[in-house]
Amino acid sequence: MLFEVWAPDADSVGLRLSGELRAMGRDPGRDGWWTAEAEASDGDRYGFVLGGDGSGSGGDEGGEGNDGDGVGPRVLPDPRSRRQPDGPDGESAVVDHSLFEWRGDWAGRGLPGAVLYELHIGTYTDEGTFDAATARLEHLAELGVTHVSLMPVCPFPGTHGWGYEGVSLWAVHEPYGGPEGLKRFVDTAHGLGLAVLLDVVHNHLGPSGNHLPAFGPYFTATHHTPWGAAVNLDAPGSDEVRAFLLGSALAWLRDYRLDGLRLDAVHALADGRALTFLEELSTATDALAAELGRPLPLIAESDLCDPRTTTPRESGGLGLHAQWNDDFHHALHTALTGESQGYYADFAAAPLAAVAKTVTSAFFHNGTYSDFRGRTHGRPVDIARTPAQRFVGYAQTHDQIGNRALGDRLSATLSPGLLACAAALVLTGPFTPMLFMGEEWGARTPWQFFTDHTDPALAEAVRNGRRREFAAHGWAADDIPDPQDPATRNRSCLDWSEPSQEPHARLHAWYRELIALRHALPDLRDPDLASVRTAHDEQARWLAYRRGDLRIAVNLGEKPATIPLGGGRRRGGGDRVVAAWEPVDAPGGDGLLHLPPESCVVLTDG
Repeated sequence: MLFEVWAPDADSVGLRLSGELRAMGRDPGRDGWWTAEAEASDGDRYGFVLGGDGSGSGGDEGGEGNDGDGVGPRVLPDPRSRRQPDGPDGESAVVDHSLFEWRGDWAGRGLPGAVLYELHIGTYTDEGTFDAATARLEHLAELGVTHVSLMPVCPFPGTHGWGYEGVSLWAVHEPYGGPEGLKRFVDTAHGLGLAVLLDVVHNHLGPSGNHLPAFGPYFTATHHTPWGAAVNLDAPGSDEVRAFLLGSALAWLRDYRLDGLRLDAVHALADGRALTFLEELSTATDALAAELGRPLPLIAESDLCDPRTTTPRESGGLGLHAQWNDDFHHALHTALTGESQGYYADFAAAPLAAVAKTVTSAFFHNGTYSDFRGRTHGRPVDIARTPAQRFVGYAQTHDQIGNRALGDRLSATLSPGLLACAAALVLTGPFTPMLFMGEEWGARTPWQFFTDHTDPALAEAVRNGRRREFAAHGWAADDIPDPQDPATRNRSCLDWSEPSQEPHARLHAWYRELIALRHALPDLRDPDLASVRTAHDEQARWLAYRRGDLRIAVNLGEKPATIPLGGGRRRGGGDRVVAAWEPVDAPGGDGLLHLPPESCVVLTDG
């Protein structure tokens, strides 16, 4: 097989394969590339030895060994490694993707009509493996979700972590089950009709186990980021860095039959080139989708409130297919909880009005002033031309739970009725809905920030940094969970005994009912934002909106609410209750809906 690596600054490169070192030659057709042909099979260990850059020697001498005997050249893992059996610092292993026997063809599943479910392999079950999660996939199929959105699965030091500190962007975290485990998960999901998306991180790599700088200019000091030097997307050498990231993204979609990617924090990609990396990625992904004959959506996380992120390339946009809508989350969270700290301050003055604005305009910040940022923020969405499915709506995500001091979910403080209202607003709203694992039964387990750094100094820095961060908000250091304590991860694992117990079972049934309605009623999948009509009363804490023949009303207040629906009724229509959290009568001739406290209803006049 052909072994190849880009190492433009090296004077020599050696291939260490199954314990033997052999020289590699320069590729005359590609500047900076080195190649070697060698017999190798699935599972064979290998790595590269660089000479001339201070990281090792191309021969048998020099450098501090990592070959098991403490003597010999420093062997680095392949930047494009498909497997790291011993973690990010160990040798790479050959992966023959043709050996896996897929059950059959898979036609794919696009975003229109989708219901997403964000899942973290390491805490979805106590075991924290692909196989254990695979055994729970029937739960998701029965719930009615269509797409499982996996949090990152690239290798990182240690066993447990969120996954956003991955350092080998073509490989799969070995403690989860490695490449074979991911394939079994995807294959089983497809057999149940579930598509699988993967969260990938292109804006930074983890602080430990990252060997890319030894090979070439993968990073640049031209831009400063929260993680230090930026990934090199526009400085000298960036053509190859882009190709590295593009190749990784396409490999996930092709080799693992994944159905799309979630792109982490694209606003943090420092890229000053005329043709941006995201445009290149969307172009290449669309081409692969056409080749494979199945949809491959790209979903961006972006805090820019810029509709150009998902505007088609031919119309001057980046061509991504959807983006997370944090504005909807922030408005909903503020309306449910009354919180007003940090970025919630922008939504706290009139949270129900903020919810109403987002479900009709997508962004709350669409050229408005943001007190949190101290400046004007966002750009209006052309709701007449932009389908609502391009925006992902949610009440909870890993970020919005895990970045809280205690990792507390909404279920830690809200009543079952308010949780039901949150579900109604997400699952009957115009956006592509997404749930965070365990939300569907109001899981009481927290989801906290946890790490497993093997470097003691880094572990202590992370621990102290977390405490300092929340001390600034009045938290005592001892109250902040220690990210390095295994108990922090263990507390964050779902308790699978809960769904069969009350009050969880009732909420679980409500989620199933709402998802079934979304699949059954075309009005709930209508992508026309311009057709959504809303009404609300900030003081009485109710909100109602119309979607075709359907009207959805929620009462977040502690007292019964009388909601005037008469003005929005279609002439001659008779109201009927389609679904309700608490028993409720349809409006009478006066058009008034009497809704119990902390409850919600779906009505039809069709």
